[in-house]
Amino acid sequence: MTNAPLTEPRYDWTREEIAALFDLPFTELVFRAAEVHRAHHPHNEVQLSTLLSIKTGGCQEDCGYCSQSVHADSGVKATKLMDVQAVLQRAAQAADQGSTRFCMGAAWRNPKDRDMPAIIEMVKGVRSMGMETCMTLGMLTPAQSQMLAEAGLDYYNHNIDTSPERYDQVITTRTMDDRLETLSNVRSAGINVCSGGIVGMGETREDRVGFIHTLATLPEHPGSVPVNALVPVKGTVLGDMLADTPLAKIDDVEFVRTVAVARITMPHSMVRLSAGRESMSEMTQAMCFMAGANSIFTGDKLLTAPNAGDDNDAAMFARLGIKPMAISETDAQVEASRMPKGCVKLETME
Repeated sequence: MTNAPLTEPRYDWTREEIAALFDLPFTELVFRAAEVHRAHHPHNEVQLSTLLSIKTGGCQEDCGYCSQSVHADSGVKATKLMDVQAVLQRAAQAADQGSTRFCMGAAWRNPKDRDMPAIIEMVKGVRSMGMETCMTLGMLTPAQSQMLAEAGLDYYNHNIDTSPERYDQVITTRTMDDRLETLSNVRSAGINVCSGGIVGMGETREDRVGFIHTLATLPEHPGSVPVNALVPVKGTVLGDMLADTPLAKIDDVEFVRTVAVARITMPHSMVRLSAGRESMSEMTQAMCFMAGANSIFTGDKLLTAPNAGDDNDAAMFARLGIKPMAISETDAQVEASRMPKGCVKLETME
């Protein structure tokens, strides 16, 4: 393994190489990650993203971390899909508050065909505001993926959650292969992949190695890699299991290590510091930015989980000398410029 920063992405990472990165002295690992980050991304700039739950609760999956599962006793009530105009109003508010990326999540195992027309209108409406669009709707068929591509969707989020070996200890209603099949459908349609996972679920470092290895050896690296810290929610399997144990919160140094290894192995990806920030110190977040995280979710809530809040983030950015990233400055958005090919198809059909 070379000590020099990578200039081109690799897709042949071995688990041994990734484990060796995790084992580096902390300051050496963060330094290497910072070098890779500066070679491919604007430094001291972080993209502001907003995540909206457009359909909450009632999901048939049994994800052990999720308060929206019908298998959880979390008190989250199922709702219907939001009205298109209500979603677009929230997107406009997010844009006014500085977000350049708007993510929409629905608690479904997979979307029904009857829901697709409204979903398509949401994508088109948000995209017309000049914002980067992302959706997470569960598993997709090739036909549904193509519909979203033709609407101009920039990214589709479908997290692999954890390592292949640990997957069935977290979720039993689908498999890792089901996840990877949807990622393949999305890629084939020309949509950029957003895929990451959750740490702090009681996994080992070996699991974190396996999690990153799975992403870093995909046919294309995800354009977006969310790294979440588990928020233990009462009434969920993992929330109840880990609520009062040391496993309920991943060690801050280990969390930063995970961000740094993701940055080194996937140099062009946007590494997104996602759920769990509300419990992180400002210095832990600063170390994550140093290690290559260059996106956060703003606002007081992420789907149903608490979040740090706009005012706190603005104050943190001011203290750290970080400025919000303009949408045109992201490598991911440049890559997403291939997406209008779907729109071209629509134009030629008219």
